[in-house]
Amino acid sequence: MDHVTLSVIVPCYNEERGIHELHYRVTRVCQAHIGDSYELLLINDGSRDTTWQLMKEIAGLDHHVVAINLSRNFGHQLALSAGLQLCRGELIFMLDADLQDPPELLPDMVARLNEGFDVVYGQRIKREGETLFKKASAFAFYRLLNKLVDIDIPPDTGDFRLINRRVVDILNKMPEHYRFIRGMVSWIGLRQTAFPYERAARFAGESKYPIRKMLRFSMDAITSFSVRPLRLASYIGILFGVCAFFLLLYIIINYFLGYSVKGWTSLVVLILFLGGIQLIVAGVMGEYLGRLYIEAKGRPMFVIQEIISNSTSQS
Repeated sequence: MDHVTLSVIVPCYNEERGIHELHYRVTRVCQAHIGDSYELLLINDGSRDTTWQLMKEIAGLDHHVVAINLSRNFGHQLALSAGLQLCRGELIFMLDADLQDPPELLPDMVARLNEGFDVVYGQRIKREGETLFKKASAFAFYRLLNKLVDIDIPPDTGDFRLINRRVVDILNKMPEHYRFIRGMVSWIGLRQTAFPYERAARFAGESKYPIRKMLRFSMDAITSFSVRPLRLASYIGILFGVCAFFLLLYIIINYFLGYSVKGWTSLVVLILFLGGIQLIVAGVMGEYLGRLYIEAKGRPMFVIQEIISNSTSQS
């Protein structure tokens, strides 16, 4: 297929209340600054509302829009990966459907990219409309992540970024299922620069990342780019092995000195404590082994059910 200048990739999950506003704002900024050589890829990630029906209507009316329907909910990172594999643009603009990251920043980000960069990533200096818990947990997560991983992942960043075709081609050659795309982009290296901005409040709907998904996403990020949890588990095992050795010496000395055990409380507490540490170590190792098991199957990252473009459909 012929290339276009810009591809805008937007994963969507239950976005019926904001999909028309998203289309309007992206279209306005693209036509004003890009012209006619752009495409808007809307990826429906198993929405349970009318998002897919609205996407099909929009694609039928606007030849710039490509509506992609995944066969089920695969998650934000895999939906974004589907867009990266299908996009045709020389420049790729990644955007969330909730419009917290304003599409109107595109011209300034393109200007920065044209200075010789391969990646321009949005870095939040202010987050409106989010709870104190969300802000604090995000702050702590990025600082902890950079302590654990072996690459430099800029703090306070998301997937809101502008990248060139070279970066997309490299990303598409990375086959892992547990994807942390902002980390993968950092791993690639090349010439990258921050674009500070103030994140707006969500236009409509609610956060698609409850605590359960945030924890799972954090685990994906850490295990995808670091083996330090495994090393930490080994260090903990060594530490408590040494402690157990000295405790054994203590018991032997007390035996020959004639001291008898007066109660079982301390012994039970010690057994439970050591047992808990062993389960933690086993859990960390199991997490990595489980991911190796999934990767070894070689299944596709996602399944596309249907594509709607220019009023024609493909299944």
